[in-house]
Amino acid sequence: MARSARLDAPLGRGTTRARPTSRDRFGRFTEWVARAMGTPAFLLMLTLFCVAWILWNTLSPDPLRFDDAALGFTALTLMLSLQASYAAPLILLAQNRQDDRDRVQIEQDRQRAERNLADTEYLAREIVALRMALEERNSQLVTRDVLRNELKALLAELGEADDKAADEKSADSRSS
Repeated sequence: MARSARLDAPLGRGTTRARPTSRDRFGRFTEWVARAMGTPAFLLMLTLFCVAWILWNTLSPDPLRFDDAALGFTALTLMLSLQASYAAPLILLAQNRQDDRDRVQIEQDRQRAERNLADTEYLAREIVALRMALEERNSQLVTRDVLRNELKALLAELGEADDKAADEKSADSRSS
């Protein structure tokens, strides 16, 4: 009896889940090849391979040679051409993948810059509002001298009003 996979329960000890194959495995391979071909170690190994090939086919006995020096090492030339014919497209594929990642990164950087600009503009407006509020408050601060003068003027007005009221009272009391 085959067990159907249940999504609401964890897998038991006896069950194994097939690993999903990555669709991007070839892309990662091309990037690995491109990275490897650009290293000094690769160039050194390729150089050593070519030197060993040439030495083997020039210094070894005739029955052990597989590439003729008189013909210009035709097999070596074909091997290097084959390597180059595969290397160029793999490098181009890796560059295309890198370009796609760069485009995504540039878009994310642009969005981050827009958010930073909006935040900066908001903060600048808030700072200006705070400055204006402080200036308004500072302009409304009353110094002691101004306050004394205002109080004296108010007392004088009150004194005049009291004098008028007293005059009116006395005039009313006389008329009655």
